[in-house]
Amino acid sequence: MPEMLTTEGRFARCKFRSWHRGTREADYMIGGFFDRYHAEWGEEELAWFEALLEEDDVDIMAWALKTQPTPLRFQGELIEKMQKLDYVDIPR
Repeated sequence: MPEMLTTEGRFARCKFRSWHRGTREADYMIGGFFDRYHAEWGEEELAWFEALLEEDDVDIMAWALKTQPTPLRFQGELIEKMQKLDYVDIPR
């Protein structure tokens, strides 16, 4: 039987997974989005983000950059916030 995580544990796992995607660009985009918005999320938003993290980075980035249409299951306020990209803080 899989271990049931608390909400705090789920957020911690999402933080790790959002910042360890495999490419620096995806880390900044997905991790930066998590850092900027997760404090205001409830169960529905957390579940949305957990599902998003299961997708390939190239797809997530294409939806955020609007180079590919966002699948219906991910459309809404959160992807619209991601598409603004105003949360990405790129170290110089």
